[in-house]
Amino acid sequence: MGKAERTALDNKLSQRFIHLDPAGYFIIYIDPEQQLIWMKHYPNDINEKGLAVDPDTGEPIPTKGKVTREPDLVLSGRTAKELCIELFEKDRQLVTMFDHAAYLGRELMRAQFCLDEGIEYIQD
Repeated sequence: MGKAERTALDNKLSQRFIHLDPAGYFIIYIDPEQQLIWMKHYPNDINEKGLAVDPDTGEPIPTKGKVTREPDLVLSGRTAKELCIELFEKDRQLVTMFDHAAYLGRELMRAQFCLDEGIEYIQD
């Protein structure tokens, strides 16, 4: 399987249904000038339709566009490993599902790759 086929497979897998973590979600981005990867955690509830909703308003959280909520935790690090250690080896309960933990590891590695290569990072 070549690079194009792997990319197509990943794009297809990104369209699957996923169960959302009731502990919340993360926005990940990079800052090339500071050479840092940033993570912001936002708490959420899950409604009867399986949608993430704002715990204060009960309104669904949009998946596209700018986030106007305030995060309850902001982390930055120089590498994916540094952030994973900070996130998973401290006494934090911000990730309660294995698939969410695996997703974060993949995304942090992609963010680090983009930072290293000087290319744009867009969270999947």
